[in-house]
Amino acid sequence: MNKYPVLKYTSFFILVVYVSIFSACQGEKKHKEVPTVGYIEAFEDATIADARKGFLAALNEKGYSEEKGTMTFVYRNAQGDMSTMNQIVSYLKSEDVDCIGTSTTLSTLAAVQRIKDIPLFMCITAMPEILGLKSDRKPAPKNLFGVGENLRYIDTSFAIIKQIVKPRKEKLRIGMIYNQAEQQSVTAFNRLDRLADQNQVELVALPLNTSADAQLVVRALISKKIDAFFANPDNTVFAAFETILNNCNSHGIPVFTSEVGLVKRGAVAAYGADIYQWGYQAGIEAASFLKTGKTAQLKIEEVKVRKRVYNAEAAQRFGFKFTDDFEKL
Repeated sequence: MNKYPVLKYTSFFILVVYVSIFSACQGEKKHKEVPTVGYIEAFEDATIADARKGFLAALNEKGYSEEKGTMTFVYRNAQGDMSTMNQIVSYLKSEDVDCIGTSTTLSTLAAVQRIKDIPLFMCITAMPEILGLKSDRKPAPKNLFGVGENLRYIDTSFAIIKQIVKPRKEKLRIGMIYNQAEQQSVTAFNRLDRLADQNQVELVALPLNTSADAQLVVRALISKKIDAFFANPDNTVFAAFETILNNCNSHGIPVFTSEVGLVKRGAVAAYGADIYQWGYQAGIEAASFLKTGKTAQLKIEEVKVRKRVYNAEAAQRFGFKFTDDFEKL
């Protein structure tokens, strides 16, 4: 017979209350009234910024807004520094954000490597198989969602050059630079190299692994008597675009691209993803997760909105005419 029945039941009652409070706190942590969304950019860039605007617009449209107090948005930019990038990823992980948007390949890869339990919604990033994150033997990371891009569309972008530019000699010479450290950039180069051979075009390519060397590399490329420059989907190209454009323009060399955002910044024409819409598409997925708290219905999507566009001022500079299926920017 227990000599202290009151103490026994009091202790049991205290334990029950403690467990209840702990469970309630845990439940509150999982189901926060105001979700926190992280967002990582690899570097400062006007084109890349459009994706963030689209991502936020999609969240706002679905009821998640900082201004209205229905969302906390934690935005960080690594300014092109990988150590800073890793610090940002660690910080967002420690802040227990509900989900994270990643913009450009570098941000996506850094987040995937260090975060396994927070949904990641990528944009301005190649599809996982291009990045080596998915193969026949391994699935894509379980927490990776959002919107990626295949590289088939650059075939159409590259073909525009041959339709528009007249070669100085018998064979059209197209220049490009690519980052050897970026898998999607190397894949794009290899694809364009094969495409050039098939279309009797000479591709003149030089590696550029940091935007700081852009001036020297672009001038070296120009000295090889290229007829046009192709700005491929490459983070280093984005960061160094104004340097590329100014040097090419001063030597009478038109710049073409596969990125709509770069046409807004002065390239002649492109067939490619609308960067704002790319971010918007990823934001819609993130909003879906925030509504349900579930990822079972989500998947990595391909970019839905691509456009044929041209820059009217650049076209006039070089005397190019575009058909009605191109949108004037």
